[in-house]
Amino acid sequence: MSTVSSQAARERRVAVVTGGAGAIGGAIAARLATDHTVVVLDRTGDVPVDLGDPDDVHRAAGSVLDRYNRCDVLVHAAAMTGFGPFEGYELHLWRQVQAVNVESPLLLAQAFTPGMRERGFGRVIFVVSNTFWRPSGAHMLAYVASKGALVGMTRTLAVELGAHGISVTAVAPGLTRTPATDVVPTAEFDEVAAHQAMPRPLVPDDSAAVVAMLAGDSGAALTGQVLTVDGGLVMR
Repeated sequence: MSTVSSQAARERRVAVVTGGAGAIGGAIAARLATDHTVVVLDRTGDVPVDLGDPDDVHRAAGSVLDRYNRCDVLVHAAAMTGFGPFEGYELHLWRQVQAVNVESPLLLAQAFTPGMRERGFGRVIFVVSNTFWRPSGAHMLAYVASKGALVGMTRTLAVELGAHGISVTAVAPGLTRTPATDVVPTAEFDEVAAHQAMPRPLVPDDSAAVVAMLAGDSGAALTGQVLTVDGGLVMR
């Protein structure tokens, strides 16, 4: 390997993607792999982890830092839906949803942003959902509440971390064709698409492309923002 290529390899940024074994997370990991060393945190990822267990999240973060000595880009794409009716919704399930969707990205950000501060560069990107602005159905209380919490985290962390060269943004996908949404009838996809300004079904790479932009140098001036990727269904 030449000196130039060796130097490039050493300077290659490290991107940590939670939920990288899923459809949207996988598309994000694939996009980022072009310019980054990508580490997937998932039950079956490069670093296996139970994101609902704070101790395991700490262990996984330590493993990343031990192995790669850095994290330049943190993308939290993992999510637990926990759908169920409000009446009788069990507190333990509520806590599981919040642990995966809200607490694990907080813990990972706490673990990785000190290094970002030292290097004067960092990207923290949360995958939220357009259902925070437009709930698409019943039984989504815990899920939508967790995505709303991430929107709040995006804005407050952007203020706290911006002076250190760290941007904090979020991407809010609309109803996207993934294995997880195969249970949604085609008619419902068609109905949602018909109300979009761009009436076509959404695919995982729609969101992945926006995340890749935010993760790179072209997204340097964007922070505290939520970019809605839903074909123009929700306009804010």
